Amino acid sequence: MKVVITGAAGQIAYSLIPFLCEKGVFNSDERLDLNLVEIPQAMGRLDGFVKELEDSAYSTVNSINTFDNIQNAVVDADWCLLVGSIPRGIVLNGKEIKERSDLLQINGGIFTEQGKAIGTSAKENCKILVVGNPANTNALIGKHSSNNNSQLWMAMTMLDALRAKAQLSQKLNCHVDDIYRLAIFGNHSPTMFPDLENTLVNGKNAYEEINDHEWVETEFLPKIQQRGAEIIKARGASSASSAARAACDTVKAVEHPTRSGDVFNAAVMSDGAYGMPEGIFSGFPLISNGDGSVEIVRDYNLSPFAKAGLEKTANELLEEKDLVKDLI
Repeated sequence: MKVVITGAAGQIAYSLIPFLCEKGVFNSDERLDLNLVEIPQAMGRLDGFVKELEDSAYSTVNSINTFDNIQNAVVDADWCLLVGSIPRGIVLNGKEIKERSDLLQINGGIFTEQGKAIGTSAKENCKILVVGNPANTNALIGKHSSNNNSQLWMAMTMLDALRAKAQLSQKLNCHVDDIYRLAIFGNHSPTMFPDLENTLVNGKNAYEEINDHEWVETEFLPKIQQRGAEIIKARGASSASSAARAACDTVKAVEHPTRSGDVFNAAVMSDGAYGMPEGIFSGFPLISNGDGSVEIVRDYNLSPFAKAGLEKTANELLEEKDLVKDLI
């Protein structure tokens, strides 16, 4: 099985690739051919990481190959994890990239190239997970550029779901594995909407068990929506290990059947479900039957409060789409 990871010398990939090499992530006994992609300037650092991977002697790995271009890396790929992107705050050509419009345009060029390569050269049933931010709109650009509707494109919202589960487990003094049907709607950004009104904990409605709407609105939602900024402030760098765990969990969720009565989270192209506009990548509750395809779960009942949250994050995604309209 050929697995491509971009940004392979970065912090997220440093945790992600060992996670992917654990047994049981993929629904296949086929050994992994890891194709690791970096920009030319980072190939030396990537070579050092490869030496560590070789020294780990993973029984799940067949080969490790490095590339400084996406075109050769994605030939016959089964999975592409697009981790690399230009982060906010970086200085390019003497200019600090602060504005979302600049960030989207710069990353748009990257994901246009990657999308074209994947659509042309990866397998027809290739699964693509965009991790690099702004992930939802990067995925939109990549999918459009791929011109290949048989491939599955997703953007990562699993990290938001794991953060929400962690906070909910502390609030209700339960284990995270006791939490079912927690869904993240919308953008992977501070506008995302984590829904508790359809979440179950030990078979009981989580929102009713909390019985405190003020806590949900003024503590829980801001905590999840701003968790990334909180981590940057605390450690001086963005989430890496937790983002890697979430990416690996997304791969595993697609590769294996979803447990009965539960969902997993990722952003996929909206078909209008829950009133989210068509033609954007939105987070939804999803299920997998383990064959590489996913479906939106459509039985959530949304309150006026939840619908207002979805409208806010939908508007942001439409704004992002408009900013890259020349690319799609």
